[in-house]
Parts: sequence; structure tokens; C-alpha cells
Amino acid sequence: MQIVVLAVSFFYVLGIISAVHAVMCARTSQGAIAWALSLITFPVLSVPAYWVFGRRKFEGYILARKASADVTEQIPGDLKEAMTPYISDYGDTHPETRAAERLARVALMKGNYCELLIDGQATFESIFSGIDEAEDYVLVQFYIVHDDGLGRELKTRLIAKANQGVRVYFLYDELGSLGLPAAYIDELKQADVQVSPFNTRKGKRNRFQLNFRNHRKVVVVDGKTAWIGGHNVGDEYLGKDPKIGRWRDTHVKITGPAALAAQVSFMEDYQWAMNELLELTWTPTASTHGDIPVLIVPTGPADDSETALLMFVHIINSARRRIWISSPYFVPDESVMSALTLARLKGVDVRIIIPEMPDNKLMYFAAYDYFDDLSECGIEFYRYQDGFTHEKVMLVDDALSAIGTANFDNRSFRLNFEITALIGDKNFASQVEEMFEDGFDSSRQMQGADYDSKPFWFKFAVRVSRLMSPVL
Repeated sequence: MQIVVLAVSFFYVLGIISAVHAVMCARTSQGAIAWALSLITFPVLSVPAYWVFGRRKFEGYILARKASADVTEQIPGDLKEAMTPYISDYGDTHPETRAAERLARVALMKGNYCELLIDGQATFESIFSGIDEAEDYVLVQFYIVHDDGLGRELKTRLIAKANQGVRVYFLYDELGSLGLPAAYIDELKQADVQVSPFNTRKGKRNRFQLNFRNHRKVVVVDGKTAWIGGHNVGDEYLGKDPKIGRWRDTHVKITGPAALAAQVSFMEDYQWAMNELLELTWTPTASTHGDIPVLIVPTGPADDSETALLMFVHIINSARRRIWISSPYFVPDESVMSALTLARLKGVDVRIIIPEMPDNKLMYFAAYDYFDDLSECGIEFYRYQDGFTHEKVMLVDDALSAIGTANFDNRSFRLNFEITALIGDKNFASQVEEMFEDGFDSSRQMQGADYDSKPFWFKFAVRVSRLMSPVL
């Protein structure tokens, strides 16, 4: 009995110490309050959870980046001169892009051609065709990789290229791909594919660093073409899961100098995972099919500032006529809520597509509370009916499109490594607009009664889910 009392007392002391740490170091004030209350009230459960999930920065990655001075130092010194002709003057007429360039640490590049890839069939046909055409190297990075039909096809194509003498580098997130069998990895390694998990927990201080994810989905071929978007590697992304049905998702294929910016993002992640700096091609090659300005914005918990959050707030604030958003998870923080509200008060058409079918109960419930708040000012919410929508897309006014991996939630804003392509082109935006219109047609617009008519237990779950969202 005395041992139990001592153990409980020990946890209460740790709870108080941890609560002080949370107040000083938590990512947000809401998170600090949520953690502090739970640490003092339920220390036995909350203390272990806090030291696993409450970490603010991905410190190991920061140290690795500093230890190498900067991964971009390995890029030839004349790259900046070579890239100068491809720096876009889009910012001269759209000054709001200047802040985004500073967040991205690269310039907005012209000389690109962008192809919108809607749903899995088009996306993976394009990616596999690009891999087949690779001559020097292939860089592949996904959050989730399954050992199923699609996963095995990817493996087969990568092995075939490696057997042809093409260098193949493959990164995956060890938590996102938790079920990936060792045999899958071994087959790739036997073919001389350089494959590795992202290694979130690498280093003694990071053994319990479980709350960060590398959520990026990037493929780069020969430094000339890049694919970025929402698809992971699994049969469900082709709509083959009978429980889900159609899987709505979006990727973009970028051919041109902007592919090198996606390559830098991969190179930094690979350097962290493998302690190796890759020798890649850094000669920009303009597309012969278009001259579209593109900015690649990698974001993550190793950045000095909350880059993803700042990017989204900045984009919302820049809107003059329209903001259309499609995201599987809509759990924004107060700054995004305020930006969306102000946009609507300025007369901006704000519409948001979220799934009707949930794959995350916490996010599903929390989204109702944000609908209850934001719909009062005229923001329209649509629940997608035709299967599950997983795309992460924004359309702003008539020319700016954002396609990437980041959701509208705290995890993408602060905890995940993400990547987004900002594309400034009216013709491309018109294709994205058409895709959104199809999404609206396949959705039902939410009404106030959707929440008001719910029973008490549902509304209680909604409130609890929103309270928990800042700490996850």
C-alpha cells in the first residue's frame, strides 16, 4: 500500500513539473491549458502521454540541419546563377507571394508545366510512367506504403529501374507505414534500392518522439519532373476498398525548374534519415509545354517558425474574391478561424468541402464545432457524398491554386513535415475550379439543423473533440 501511495505521489509531482513545462513550452495557449489541466488532474495517464506527444519541435532534425550547415551547400555554387533566368516576376503583380517565398526559402520559378491529376488511376499512371522514363535517378517518398497490389507494382517498377542502373532512393514514414513487412523492404534492398524509414526516433533524446510524422508524398525524376499531392500508396487510393468506395484525391505533376525545389525537400529528409548527402542533378530545365510560375513550400516542425500555419493564413488574407478549400480534416486554430471570418466579412466567397464519411472520429466530431462557428458569418460547408475525399487543395481568386499534403488541422500546421505546390496560372486554376464544381455537385451543403438537431451526447463529443484537438 505504501508503495502505491509513493508511486501516486511521484506522478503528481511529475505532473506539476510537466504542467509548468507545458505552460512554458506548449505549441499554443490552448494546448498549454489542455495539457496543464490534464497533467495536474490525471498525472498517471497524462505524464507519459505528454512526454511522448507534447514535444514542440523536431529537435533532432534541427541539429542535423545545423550540423551539415545547410543541405543546400552541397548544391553547386553556380546554381543560383543558373536559376536566375527562371525566377518569376509574378510577385511584381502579386506582392502577396513575396512572403510565401520567404517561408519556402526559395524563389517562385517560371518555365514550368503543371498537369492536374485527379484520383488514383491518373496519378499513379503518371508517376509510374515517369519512373519508367527515368535515366539517372528516382526519388520516392510516401507517408503510407502498403504491401498490396499498388504497393507491389511500385516495388516492381523501382526494382526494374535499379536493375537498369538507375539510382533509386525511397523514403517512407515508419509510423504511417507501420504494417509494411520486412520482406517488402528486403526485396528493394537486394535490388540496390536505397530505402529507409524517415527515422523519427533516431538519437537517444528522440526515442519517445512519436508525435511527429513525415507526411510528404513526393516523387522526383532526374531533377526535371516532380509529383506532389495527397495520394499514398495503397489499393484504397485507387477506390478498391469496398468499405470506402471511391477515393477522391488530387496530385499535380510539375515539369520544369520548380522540380528542383521538391528535390531539395527530399534531400534534406534523406540526409536526416540516412546521414548521407546525395549527389543529384541541379541544372534547371524549362518545360517546352508551358511557362507557369510555381512555388514549392516544404513545411514542418524543424522550421524556425510555424511555416504551414503562416502560409495558410497568408493565402487566406490575400484572397479578394474566392477561397475554396477541400480537406479531409478541418480542425483549424484561432488564427485560421479569424482569417476565414474576416475574408467572408470582406465579401470573399468561402466554401469548404469535408468528408461525410469519417476515417477519424475525433476530427469528424471537431469539424462540427467549427461549422457551428464559421457558418454564422456565411461560410459554406459541403459534405462529400461520393465515397471519401482526401484531397488537400485550395483555390484562391482566379489564378492561385495550392495542391499538397497538408490538412487544415493542428497536426499539419505544427507537427507534420508537409509540402505544398503554389501554382499561379489562370488556365490551371480553371481546371481546379472545374474539379471543385464537381466536388460541390457530389456533396450536400450543411445546414444549421445538421448540428442543432443532434442529441446531447453528440454535441458533448463535438465539444470534447475540439478541446482535445490542440494537443494532438
